[in-house]
Amino acid sequence: MKIAEIGDNCIDLYERLGKKYPTGNVVDTGVNLKKLGAEVSIISTTGNDENGKWMIDSLQAEGLDISHLKIAEGKTAITYMDMDGNDRIHGDYEEGVLSNMVFDEEDIRFACEHDLVHTAFWGKAENVLPRIAEQGTPIAFDYADRLDHPLVEQTLPYVTYGFYSYHRGKDEYIENFLKDKVDRGMKIVIATFGEEGSLAYDKDGFHSCGIVKAEKVINTVGAGDSFIAGFLYGILSGWKVEDCLYKGAQVASEVVEVFEPWVS
Repeated sequence: MKIAEIGDNCIDLYERLGKKYPTGNVVDTGVNLKKLGAEVSIISTTGNDENGKWMIDSLQAEGLDISHLKIAEGKTAITYMDMDGNDRIHGDYEEGVLSNMVFDEEDIRFACEHDLVHTAFWGKAENVLPRIAEQGTPIAFDYADRLDHPLVEQTLPYVTYGFYSYHRGKDEYIENFLKDKVDRGMKIVIATFGEEGSLAYDKDGFHSCGIVKAEKVINTVGAGDSFIAGFLYGILSGWKVEDCLYKGAQVASEVVEVFEPWVS
């Protein structure tokens, strides 16, 4: 299976703890998919600073195709992070070269050579999704917890698999929300609830799954992206939805046991 990850990359910097690592929604999802056995390409832009070089070296070391990772003059994006117990806190964000990131005709052509294209809320790829969808390439989109953001409606006609993070558990609102998205065109829509597991909806109805308990939670960062990686791997492998949800939970449980957003 071949998956194109199109969107953001950045450095998560924990100044107080003296830690940092290369990341970004599509980077984390892509690396986890690669570790599961998929062929993964990154379509993005990084800076020509030391952090950008580190990003390139890290992705190459993980075996990702970076032929469409552009290098721009300027700073690689940085998210300033901290910890509250074992939960991450997102602080200030410096967008760096991502402020001028665009995806050109070659990026679109290359993306459509893959079995699936994945992007995320901060990926700035929403304007090229119609072009990708019209070629018949399935698209997965991580909306994070922005259920009421305009991007949900803007991208709905083009997204095959939609992922949402919901903080109030399995209630009537989220069930109606998921059903609405499938009724209006998505194939499968998934909501994750943290420790309460996940819920998916497709033409056959609702499918639910609990969590796979981690032995020890070190850092919850990357849990959502790794869940998506496991789910998409299952989907492209032809698994049942319930098994895809379980695989997502399994990969996420392994990731929260380490500080970084993927297991080395």
